[in-house]
Amino acid sequence: MSGALTAGPRHRRNSPPAVPAQARFTLAVAAGKAAGAASRALGRGGGTSFPGAIARRIDPHVLRKVAAVNNASTVVVTGSNGKTTTCRMLAALAQAGGLKVTQNRTGSNLLQGVISAAVRGADLFGRMDAELLLLEVDEATVRRVVPDMQPDVFVVTNIFRDQLDRFGELYTMARMLQMIVHSLPSSATVVLNADDPLVASLPDQTGSAATATGAAARVVCYGISGSGTGRKVPEHSADTIRCVRCQHTLTYQAVHLSHLGDYSCPACGGCRPALDVAVSAIRPSPAGGSDVTIETPAGPMALRIPLAGMHNVYNAAAALACVTALSLPRPLEPAQARQAMAAVRPAFGRLEEIRAGDRQITLAFVKNPTSYNTTLGEVLCRPGRKHVLAAHSNTVVDGEDFAWLWDVDIEALVPQLASLTVSGSRAEEVALRFKYAGADPAIITVIPDRTAALQVALTQPQPGEALHIFAGYTPMREIRAVMQRRGWVSRSWEE
Repeated sequence: MSGALTAGPRHRRNSPPAVPAQARFTLAVAAGKAAGAASRALGRGGGTSFPGAIARRIDPHVLRKVAAVNNASTVVVTGSNGKTTTCRMLAALAQAGGLKVTQNRTGSNLLQGVISAAVRGADLFGRMDAELLLLEVDEATVRRVVPDMQPDVFVVTNIFRDQLDRFGELYTMARMLQMIVHSLPSSATVVLNADDPLVASLPDQTGSAATATGAAARVVCYGISGSGTGRKVPEHSADTIRCVRCQHTLTYQAVHLSHLGDYSCPACGGCRPALDVAVSAIRPSPAGGSDVTIETPAGPMALRIPLAGMHNVYNAAAALACVTALSLPRPLEPAQARQAMAAVRPAFGRLEEIRAGDRQITLAFVKNPTSYNTTLGEVLCRPGRKHVLAAHSNTVVDGEDFAWLWDVDIEALVPQLASLTVSGSRAEEVALRFKYAGADPAIITVIPDRTAALQVALTQPQPGEALHIFAGYTPMREIRAVMQRRGWVSRSWEE
């Protein structure tokens, strides 16, 4: 039907190899499923990570074996920012197109979380009744997942500076992702954010987005067309401002977010590749979020994105681009796509609005300069003084290097700052950053303990004012666990 999204045939894997030690494999799946059920029954968690660790301990090849015995389409989504929300949007669109989806919905994206999702969706023989296995995968973990899963669709959302102690600098991450892209067969599809110069360069061995792709896999590029919503110069904390091929400073026709936009190199002629899926119009929605028009191979889609921010426009474009690479039981009509997208709700911690008795809380997960600055931009658009709880820790999953905090535009927040509570294992360092940004020391309270910090921070807002929490991954989970015990939020795995 005109305007409906359809796709080519689903990538079929080669005949699965004989699976050795079937009993061990079955035991691994059974133990993983039992661990997840026990964790949920005992209230110790949603079984989003621990089951995978148990299953892998019994059979180190459990993920590969689940992939081998299934014909479900597999999508792997990776990148610095936007993975969880992109997966939520894609799941909604895929379900509207008739696919049953299994995914690691809570964002447990390390190896044990990926295995947990696969085990949870399979029976004791590893077989799934879902037609789509959708996996959000951490950037440092993806090289261990892709060889086992051999995804039908591989999505890269962006590459930003993030946890340098874990991921390395930008070009190290890009080289690793490039190796993955070039390892995929011609039957697979790679979906790339063409507005990111590093991401756009991944298919080409020479590192030039302007030349023909060298990867065997089909490439689908998405981005934002037109210059009406962008600026001409990247923000000061932008990460990729030089040509991937010749290192000359890029020129932008439009910058939409950090270094994402319509770029070209005046020295070598490199430029953003042509867009297969393009956001052609963006308008603020009266109901919140954005009303967008996205051009697809099947025609334009008019969607309402209920989540605020340009980053969510990119997430929606990524999800829709991925749909073009999937085999849907029925064509995805524009009206179905609009209804599915409008129903998407933010993942926990992504500008999550929480009612805490007579107080209002906005909980924001921030982990690198781009995510922090984007979140600050959304918060600063709201009226009134800002009461803030900033909580950061230096665990392995949070990253130990806090140098990136000096590239966050905290100076823009300070004029509106009414009170600041600082918490986490790096509380003193975070407080120092706010002091250098010009925050009055008299309004800063340092309380490393997360529970105590939340209690004190909630006393600061006056009636009608909100508490804004900016937190890294571990403190965000800790603070949200306190809220869960108090009945303010549901358990993350139930959302």
